[in-house]
Amino acid sequence: MGAAHSASAEVRELEGKTGFSSDQIEQLHRRFKQLSGDQPTIRNLRKGPSGLADEIDFEDFLTIMSYFRPIDTTLSEEQVALSRKEKLRFLFHMYDSDSDGRITLEEYRNVVEELLSGNPHIEKGSARSIADGAMMEAASVCVGQMEPDQVYEGITFEDFLKIWQGIDIETKMHVRFLNMETIALCH
Repeated sequence: MGAAHSASAEVRELEGKTGFSSDQIEQLHRRFKQLSGDQPTIRNLRKGPSGLADEIDFEDFLTIMSYFRPIDTTLSEEQVALSRKEKLRFLFHMYDSDSDGRITLEEYRNVVEELLSGNPHIEKGSARSIADGAMMEAASVCVGQMEPDQVYEGITFEDFLKIWQGIDIETKMHVRFLNMETIALCH
C-alpha cells in the first residue's frame, strides 16, 4: 500500500509540474524506458562544449517533453503568447550550446550536421552549406542589408523570435498521444 501511495503521489507531483495527465505520463514512461534501454537515465543526447555527455532522468525527460504539450484551448491570448515564448526559449537553448545568449554559425552548423547525420544522401559539406545559407537568411531577417565588411555575430533570442514570427509552432511542434489500443486493432 505504501509503495502504491508513494507512486501515486509522485505521479500527481509530475502532473502538477508538467501538465501531463497520469495516462500521458505512463505512455511517456514507456517511451523513456525504450529510449534508455530500461536504464534510469538516457545518455549521449548531445555533447556539450565540455565534451561530456549529458544525461537525463525520467523527470527531466518529462520536463523537456512538457515544452511540447499541445496548447490548452482554455488559455488566454497572453498565456498562449507566453507558452510560445517559453517553447522558443527552450529551442534557442538547444542551439546555443555555450549558453552565451547567441547562436553562432559554428553552433548552428553543429546542430544542422547532427540533425542531418542520419541521412546517407546528405554529405557533411552539404549540411554545412545548408547551415551557412540559413545563417545568411537569419542575418538578412534580423539585420537587414549588411555592408560587405560587416560580420553577423549570431542569432540572439530576440532575433530568434523574429525568425519564428508567423510560424505556427503551437500546432507543428507538440507531442501527440496515440491510442495504442486502436493502433493494435488496425494491424
